[in-house]
Amino acid sequence: MGDNPIPCWPGTMVDLGGRRVHVRSTPPGPTETAVYVHGLAGSATNWTDLMGELSDVVTGHAIDLPGSGYSPEPPDGDYSIVAHAEAVARLAEKVAERPVHLFGNSLGGAVAVRVAATRPELVRSLTLVSPALPDLLPRYGPARVALSAMPRLGEWAFDRLRALPAERRLNATLGMCYADLGRVHPVRLREAADELRRRDDLPYAGSALVNSARGLISEYFREYFGRGADSLWRQAAQVKAPTLVIHGRRDRLVNPRSAARAGRTFPHVRLVLLPDAGHVAQMEVPGRVAREARRLIYETTPISIGE
Repeated sequence: MGDNPIPCWPGTMVDLGGRRVHVRSTPPGPTETAVYVHGLAGSATNWTDLMGELSDVVTGHAIDLPGSGYSPEPPDGDYSIVAHAEAVARLAEKVAERPVHLFGNSLGGAVAVRVAATRPELVRSLTLVSPALPDLLPRYGPARVALSAMPRLGEWAFDRLRALPAERRLNATLGMCYADLGRVHPVRLREAADELRRRDDLPYAGSALVNSARGLISEYFREYFGRGADSLWRQAAQVKAPTLVIHGRRDRLVNPRSAARAGRTFPHVRLVLLPDAGHVAQMEVPGRVAREARRLIYETTPISIGE
């Protein structure tokens, strides 16, 4: 498997006015700033390797969304996409005096789209990795999310799963998220198992996961039935920032065919399909994702980096 991967970036608690979140950051230096938003059941550590790849061109800040990672549950119990987007927008305002390069994966991609659409002055570029935008033909994974979000069923399922060994749960989850489990370094697996066991002891871990799933599913229902002006695909059409959409062709959770709709919807977009990657390409093939993201960062930075 080769040398050990880089350690997780150090984190600190950040007050966003009314709520506190845990944020992991790369060392300061580059004048450009990136903000990274993880997916459902993820955390800031989902971006560790990509943050390292890009640390020479952007100072990176990866948020643990409220209730995830080391962030406490939100005081108001609001886990909606709107609430998550507000937290990300406030973080962007706090860490940078200029627009940021915003990254989002899965649920974090949906959050990032809402931030870019509603707060365009905060976003210089937008990079989405398998964003969880509503699909009229959802795959098996989203169907499971919908079931887990049902009243009482989600909490019951979480309690049942928590009784299983952490490694067993992780292998099942990673098997859904990665195209090739052989790419998961043993150190990363051990880190993830330790984190899962830590969260098992948190009284709000189950509600945070289930309610975040409900927040995502509500966006799908909005798309299916409401089609309001603030649905995620309509907001995608309002994004002004140059956008990069990366999909793994072997994604079992978000249908890579939705990249075609993204190409028709985002005003300024470039699509990249990775033939041998799954749902978390930034973790599975960080070097390739970094190469595409670096290109967008250079294209959108007013003054060439390094000048």
